[in-house]
Amino acid sequence: MASPPSYMTREDLSAFLLKPVTTRPSIAVIDVRDDDHVGGHIFSSTHVPSSTLDHKIPELVRTLNGKDIVIFHCALSQQRGPTAARWYARERARLLPSTTPVDSAAGTVTGNVEAEKTGPGPKVDGTKQKIYILSGGFVKWQEK
Repeated sequence: MASPPSYMTREDLSAFLLKPVTTRPSIAVIDVRDDDHVGGHIFSSTHVPSSTLDHKIPELVRTLNGKDIVIFHCALSQQRGPTAARWYARERARLLPSTTPVDSAAGTVTGNVEAEKTGPGPKVDGTKQKIYILSGGFVKWQEK
């Protein structure tokens, strides 16, 4: 069974996104806000309203299979973001049974995530993917 997704700080996500594409892990940011999506978004994020997740999760598993890191968020990352991340992790484990379980340590990622920041990241062949929830959601992200 997949491990519960960890939390990533806005500082860690910002550090990832500011790195040149050739020197960072392959990242996908999934915004699951609904009507509250109006008013801004994280650059390069993909909007997948939580109201559509029931039929979009299998598609996300397929399209994000090559990503090293997938980060989910909603407005505050208290309900929709964490729910979507757990749902995605379970569905990924179900649809890709030959893969290693999702690599996501229990607890909160704070400070920095040096292993992911120092190089281009692991080459993903569908066997390993880290799933995170953006701590504080878009509201906290926007405060910076």
